[in-house]
Amino acid sequence: MSFLDLAIVCTVALAGPVLATPRRWHLPVVLGELAAGVVLGATGFGVLDASDTTFTFLGSCGFVLVMFVAGTHVPVRDPRLRPALRTGAFRAVAAGLVALALGYAVAHLVGASHALLYAVLMASSSAAIVLPTVDSLDLTGPDVVDLLPQVAIADSLCIVLLPLVVDTAHVGRAAVGVLAVIATGVVLFVLLRKVEASGLRARVHAVSEDRQFAVELRVSLAAVFAMSALAVAVHVSLMLAGFVSGLAVAAVGEPRRVAKQLFAVTEGFFGPLFFVWLGAGLQLRDLVHHPSMIVLGACLGAGAALAHLAGVALRQPTAYAMLASAQLGVPVAAATVGRQLHVLGPGEGAALVLGALVALVVTVSGGSLAARRRTPEPVA
Repeated sequence: MSFLDLAIVCTVALAGPVLATPRRWHLPVVLGELAAGVVLGATGFGVLDASDTTFTFLGSCGFVLVMFVAGTHVPVRDPRLRPALRTGAFRAVAAGLVALALGYAVAHLVGASHALLYAVLMASSSAAIVLPTVDSLDLTGPDVVDLLPQVAIADSLCIVLLPLVVDTAHVGRAAVGVLAVIATGVVLFVLLRKVEASGLRARVHAVSEDRQFAVELRVSLAAVFAMSALAVAVHVSLMLAGFVSGLAVAAVGEPRRVAKQLFAVTEGFFGPLFFVWLGAGLQLRDLVHHPSMIVLGACLGAGAALAHLAGVALRQPTAYAMLASAQLGVPVAAATVGRQLHVLGPGEGAALVLGALVALVVTVSGGSLAARRRTPEPVA
């Protein structure tokens, strides 16, 4: 990969903000970045080679940081959400049970053997999509309070389960790896909490801000990449390493300055690069040659919506059930890991991403519906 390639990636990644600019569309930035990668990658003009080792490594770094930021966005410290944990858990479990039945149905329909993988995908929910959507639409009230724990629980559980179902031939090894990463995340949380309680972080922060050292950012990056090294060593997805690291930081409390710095590093460079790389590696032509994969993608997206609409039976408004069906990290990780492990069939990785995009349409529609039905704030 050359500097010219890097310049091209950074330039075409601007398609993300361009498509996301009209607020009435409620489109996530990643959509344009994925599309740019598809146009310039294996499906399109072949300008970008997703198999290039440098491009792949930088894309993996972006993947880790995207999941790290997603983990820091989970509102684990918000006391308002604790009473809603029970409701959120019930709704997440209900969605999971429906997704399990749909997973076997979809696998039978397309003649595939990845029923558990499909179930995990349809049961997943993306905090990285839902939280910014809720904020951008200014949604508030008890329905939002109930929604956020549901999304956090579904997101966390499916991220943990994904390594176990994507490579069933080595499920024992994957289980040990998952436990190792989670245990290390707990150790990271304990260390960060002790550093915070001792006042050391505050003293370092004062010097770092005064001298512009960005020490906290450096420590955060060192921690998340060390967790990534562990994930590679124990044969677990980088997604889990990034997300667990983010949860550990969120549980302690992420300083605003570090949050802004991480946002700049991730959303300004590594995140867009990852999604362009992912799009460049998708073989969408395989969908044309394997029409059953188009059916698979459509079924996964529709199945995700149906699974989360189970919340309506638990007194969740339809609009918020549609919002909960948002998908991003888990399908993207499944496509990425599946490609690396060669466990997916031709076009199957593209079908997983297609399913996430179909679910995204449902999410956008749900957000618009919730915004239209929002009760205006009383005028003082």
